[in-house]
Amino acid sequence: MGKDSQASSAMEIDDLKSNTSDQIAPKFSINVLQLLKSAQMQHGLRHGDYTRYRRYCTARLRRLYKSLKFTHGRGKYTRRAITESTVTEVRFLHVVLYTAERAWSHAMEKRQVLDGPNARQRIYLIGRLRKAVKWSTLFAQLCAIKGDSRTSLEAEAYASFMKGSLLFEQDQNWDTALMNFKSARAVYEELAKYGDLESQVLCRERVEELEPSIRYCLHKVGESNLQASELLQIGEMEGPALDLFKAKLEAVMAEARSQQAASMTEFHWLGHRFPISNPKTRVSILKAQELEKDVLGSSANSLPPEKKLGIFDKIFTAYHEARSCIRNDLASAGNSENVKDDLNGLDKAVSAVLGQRTIERNQLLVNNAKSKLTKRRDDKNEKATKPEELVRLYDLLLQNTSDLSDLVSSGRDRKPEEVAFAEDCELKSLAFRAERFSFHFFFGLLLFINAMFWGLLLYLSFLIES
Repeated sequence: MGKDSQASSAMEIDDLKSNTSDQIAPKFSINVLQLLKSAQMQHGLRHGDYTRYRRYCTARLRRLYKSLKFTHGRGKYTRRAITESTVTEVRFLHVVLYTAERAWSHAMEKRQVLDGPNARQRIYLIGRLRKAVKWSTLFAQLCAIKGDSRTSLEAEAYASFMKGSLLFEQDQNWDTALMNFKSARAVYEELAKYGDLESQVLCRERVEELEPSIRYCLHKVGESNLQASELLQIGEMEGPALDLFKAKLEAVMAEARSQQAASMTEFHWLGHRFPISNPKTRVSILKAQELEKDVLGSSANSLPPEKKLGIFDKIFTAYHEARSCIRNDLASAGNSENVKDDLNGLDKAVSAVLGQRTIERNQLLVNNAKSKLTKRRDDKNEKATKPEELVRLYDLLLQNTSDLSDLVSSGRDRKPEEVAFAEDCELKSLAFRAERFSFHFFFGLLLFINAMFWGLLLYLSFLIES
């Protein structure tokens, strides 16, 4: 046999070996959504702590690089690229995925800056999101070659979500952002039909999380007649995928409040009209009044107590911001007595409304505590209310009504509405005092009966033994 024929045979054998190795090379499998959801919930995002999650991603990457012996040099840093030929095991795909997660969480961390990111921080934020898009796209490309069909689909959906998030933050190309969010939703809708129950539930949750962003994009491109005020109703769910949407929504609502505040010139309270000249005070009061509709309106009964308590906290924050603005104005009012009188009156009115909401919140806490009073510990180890906790809540209510009554009763030339309001506070105080007494008496009686019962048992056991 000649050299040419031998070489030809060798090449054919090598080609056959390579084709055989390609056929038997295992496809890597990653349940991307399940992996990320578990990591996010265990490392900070259950409470919206993106700093903690970013640090976890960094530590996770350090461990992966070390275990793969894929470090970037001891001295001068030289990045080693991850390509198709590099991915010899599934941990290389984890490296790419967690690098994308680290960039994304860093961007979301900057988004959480108090009063929103400034121009410099926003440039950095968008840069981090671009990094997240770059790495998520690489992850999708590698999974298409090295991963099984489900892994590849999940990676595509993940990359689409990152691309949509970047455009969403940039306030541009809403059509493209919409297309990416819809693409991710379509994949998760399909994946929700297969796999184990946990994976199906996670995919359906992801579909619901993407829906508000899709509706917002439709609103921006003009394909929806949704009003800006109605957007609040589609962002009530929780989840990391919704945090960017909520930040954008808050910015939209702040702009709407600023426009609405221009027409708000007075604050009406118990027959008084106090002028509001500071735009920041107007915006804060409007924000509080919008939130009050959720806990005092017709739909309030359908809200769970935990949700109501969260809304009350936001109301308190808004009114405290208004009072802070009013007091700053008082400090800079100079010698103008008329302006000072108006600002003092406005401060008193806002303080009174704040006192009313405090009483309503504490009444909610009392009702919630009563419902748990006789409840035994369930599977979630929910603690039953102790009697002394309920007594403490009644003491708080009595103090709240006393403070509010004193506030409204202060001052001269009180209007009939103020007199009626003060009398109503006194009636509430009497009702709370009666409830507290009856509760105290009832549980005191129970404790007495309980003590007598056990005392009798001990006496009988003593007689039997003797």
